[in-house]
Amino acid sequence: MTAGVFAVITALFVLLASYATAEETVYRWSNERGNPVISDRPPPAGIAYEVISTGSSLVRKVDANEGAVPLNVKPTPSNDFERVDTAAPKIEKNALYCERARDNLKQIETHARIRMRNDQGEVYYLSEKEKVAEKEKTLAAIKTHC
Repeated sequence: MTAGVFAVITALFVLLASYATAEETVYRWSNERGNPVISDRPPPAGIAYEVISTGSSLVRKVDANEGAVPLNVKPTPSNDFERVDTAAPKIEKNALYCERARDNLKQIETHARIRMRNDQGEVYYLSEKEKVAEKEKTLAAIKTHC
């Protein structure tokens, strides 16, 4: 077998394997402290949980008394799934964020040089291109929070 044929067969195998695992089933519940838990295995008996198909927007709620359910994530008459809204959550207006964004915009528009700190805490000055990008982000924040 030549290297080219081997590479093609390997690529096909990887493609098919990734396709087969593209849709997973996960289980979601809250632990005794109220923290969310997401696992590839159902929780211990007596805990209410949800079966989630990652390849769709379907969620099945399972009562604590029902026990483990089969790994069937396709809706059927006896397998009650609910459609879940997968739209982005609506961001509430926030007066503090609005005030900060407006102050940032004022600073960007009135100062010739804007000083920032990078991830290491070192001071640097924004270039004109970076100032434009920061101004766009600030305007977006004002639109979102004001």
